[in-house]
Amino acid sequence: MSENTEVKYHHPYLTAQLPGCGGTIKESPGDFRVEEIPSYLPSGSGEHCYLTIEKSGITTLEAIRRIAQALKVPERDIGYAGMKDAVGITSQTVSVQWVAPEKALALELEGVRVVSAVRHSNKLKVGHLRGNRFCIVIRGVDSSAVQHVQAILDVLARRGVPNYFGYQRYGAQGNSHLIGTAILLRDWHGCVDHLIGAADAVRDSEWSAAISAYHQGALDEALRLFPRHCRTERDVLQRLISRPGEFEKAFSVVHPRLKKLYLSAAQSFLFDLTVAERIENIDRLMDGDLACKHVNGACFLVEDAAAEAERALAFEISASGPMFGCKMKRPEGAVWELESGILDQAGLGLTSFDLAGGLRMEGERRPLRVPAGELSWRFSEGALTVEFTLPKGSYATSLLREITKTF
Repeated sequence: MSENTEVKYHHPYLTAQLPGCGGTIKESPGDFRVEEIPSYLPSGSGEHCYLTIEKSGITTLEAIRRIAQALKVPERDIGYAGMKDAVGITSQTVSVQWVAPEKALALELEGVRVVSAVRHSNKLKVGHLRGNRFCIVIRGVDSSAVQHVQAILDVLARRGVPNYFGYQRYGAQGNSHLIGTAILLRDWHGCVDHLIGAADAVRDSEWSAAISAYHQGALDEALRLFPRHCRTERDVLQRLISRPGEFEKAFSVVHPRLKKLYLSAAQSFLFDLTVAERIENIDRLMDGDLACKHVNGACFLVEDAAAEAERALAFEISASGPMFGCKMKRPEGAVWELESGILDQAGLGLTSFDLAGGLRMEGERRPLRVPAGELSWRFSEGALTVEFTLPKGSYATSLLREITKTF
């Protein structure tokens, strides 16, 4: 296994000089509310029906499965603008073709409530949203700890929110990026090792014992102990038992969709390292940067950073970081030296992302910071409620961690 896959995650704060308030989030579904901000509203006519749904305790894909089953339509015919996880209460829009609004409104589903149904001419597609509005309650906060909240929000409003993907991108064991990096390195032994995971990363004692057994070479014992829900790990172990030492063959049983998730996590991890390297000057441009226009996501080469400084200050543009891929547009000068150094440290190059089997990653650019809007907060009886908006593709946890300083 390559040592390069063991790089520790470093996630510095932009507001490190201001103490956090502590506390915990996601104690109950109502503590984490998310509402999509659509790119456009349905017109009232057309063959598609736009449903505004409120879901709780289930993912977007599970909500779509339940709607499709109830309306007797294929899941592929249901469009959505963005993915929302199972935590909290989320409001979002989905589209269904050839369904009457009154039929959709009459649906009674566990975990899903149809709030409105209006016709429109086209199917909703991923990315058809401006951003998300959040209302989040942080509990267990001492009244003396909230004195710096406004100062933290002022910094974030002025300088931007670091556009980290963060821990939620790296799976339950926090190892998805390690599996993805091993795939990019074509290190199949490492792929299997990281997929099985680390014994101290899980709480279930039998699961932990199964992982320990694998790393001690007791594959039959590991298979016996692995929980039934760990289907991928069990499939890989069975193949490895039948064909000892053939790690590439064993890893080949992993579903391509999972492999893409692991690769995306590796890509996200490398981007986060770039944000971390530039955190102190995240609101400034450098010569050689590929600046991102916030209005449309287009990038251009910065030849004179001083000349573009005012636009960066006005939050029209921001420096971008790498979502590495074999066709990614490269910055120049010191910016590329920094980014290529991060690749080198991982033992990778741009050609590493030119994978076969439908796994090829072409790459793109992503802003290092994003604007937060409609920032407000209130405190009552140990509960700090924070409200804000973020553009699509960015994560609320990146803002919340600056406030709490707990993760």
